Amino acid sequence: MLSFLSRMAVIVYFACAAGLLLYGVNCYVMIFLFYRSRGRAAQRRREVQRSFPVSAASPELPRVTTQIPVFNEYNVVERVMRAACRMRYPADRHEIQILDDSTDETRQLIDRTAAELRRQGHDVRVLRRSHRRGYKAGALSRGMALAGGELLAVFDADFVPPADFLLQSVPFFLADAGLGLVQARWGHLNQRRSLLTRAQSIGIDGHFMVEQSARNWNGLFMNFNGTAGIWRRQAVQAAGGWQWDTLTEDMDLSYRVQFAGWRTVYLPDLVVPGEIPEDVRAFKSQQFRWAKGSIQTAKKLLPGLLRSQEPWFRKLQAVFHMTHYLVHPLMLVLALLALPVLLTVSFRLTPSVFGLAAVALGISMLAPSALYAVSQQAAYENWGRHLLMLPLLVVIGIGIALSNTQAVFEALAGRPSEFVRTPKRGELTKKAYPLKLPAMALLEIMLGLYCTWSLAVYLSAGKYLVGPFLGAYAAGFLFIGLLSVVHTLAFSK
Repeated sequence: MLSFLSRMAVIVYFACAAGLLLYGVNCYVMIFLFYRSRGRAAQRRREVQRSFPVSAASPELPRVTTQIPVFNEYNVVERVMRAACRMRYPADRHEIQILDDSTDETRQLIDRTAAELRRQGHDVRVLRRSHRRGYKAGALSRGMALAGGELLAVFDADFVPPADFLLQSVPFFLADAGLGLVQARWGHLNQRRSLLTRAQSIGIDGHFMVEQSARNWNGLFMNFNGTAGIWRRQAVQAAGGWQWDTLTEDMDLSYRVQFAGWRTVYLPDLVVPGEIPEDVRAFKSQQFRWAKGSIQTAKKLLPGLLRSQEPWFRKLQAVFHMTHYLVHPLMLVLALLALPVLLTVSFRLTPSVFGLAAVALGISMLAPSALYAVSQQAAYENWGRHLLMLPLLVVIGIGIALSNTQAVFEALAGRPSEFVRTPKRGELTKKAYPLKLPAMALLEIMLGLYCTWSLAVYLSAGKYLVGPFLGAYAAGFLFIGLLSVVHTLAFSK
């Protein structure tokens, strides 16, 4: 029996290591695709902007509805409302919808601000529901039913659209009648607030600067990121509209729109800054929602995609894209099985096998960091100093593996969960939205201690190959678990 369990542990351990290797190699594929098409995509953007110049006084521009879904965002909602009104566009062709599901004093703040903005000549409409059915997707669906715009711009409450957002994005819809979505790049309002926000910003840049660019510029499926984008209303309707059977309604709609034949454009030079979670509990909640929603979307859409006539490489990249959060359960299994494999299995590696194993582990471990480094070089002039945050980003990425594994298994099991908003603090916190200390933090601390023990056992046995990885696992789980405790104490005051 023990021999059977030992063999199974080894098989599962190396299968998970192979899975991480595949996702790691795909990071290098993304880097290659990014560099291959970067120049051609930039030239295309310049051609569109040169061929379709627009200004706030341009005649016959399409009507735009800007939608701002809100739920208890007292600290940031006034800022985004005023920013939306500062966007340059013909006043008679731009309406602004505040889709307010709030249950606190955010409602009164919205009403006061909307009244002031209307007196200034802006078309600001506040829409409220008697329920929260469908959460954000439900609010956007109702707003679209009442919208007068041919184009629908969407901004979360913690984002601040630049004044030229519409003038920079609308020309692409004029140039291509089959274009369904334009997505802008996320910037960071509070990047320098803490080490946590600095590390998160690099992770976000990796997705937006490299992954989104590589996918869009090479004819692969890309996703709407829930905010800082603009839709063609006809494309949303053709794809079946907003649906809320997943927690990532944005990814779900993006794929359905592209399945229906509509094209997408990603603009890395159009930056819309937003807030990064400053409380690690809010960050973990956000990641949980994204992890669970991505796997829900994969369950919903991948079977049909794999049966379709899409090119095999496009299918493969869609699988990597929608299932990316599987890396967290793979990492968790490696962390848990490392010690049992050592204690129950006796084997020696030849120098050649040892070398291959070291290379494979190095590739899987360093691949995301390589992608993040490329994103910093592409996005910033002083990018070198940002690389100092990469070790912390690796630690954070490992530390959330336990929470995200729960999210993945809930999605696979079909367990429903409420859409949990990520509270933001704004430039000056006026209202505190409390978060509880999750029991997960205690499990993370225990797991970190277990990995520390595993590391000690490996080193004492002279097994140095896995040492750095177990050290990273121990640091990650202890850091996230302890920081959750610290933030509970700090932000509850």
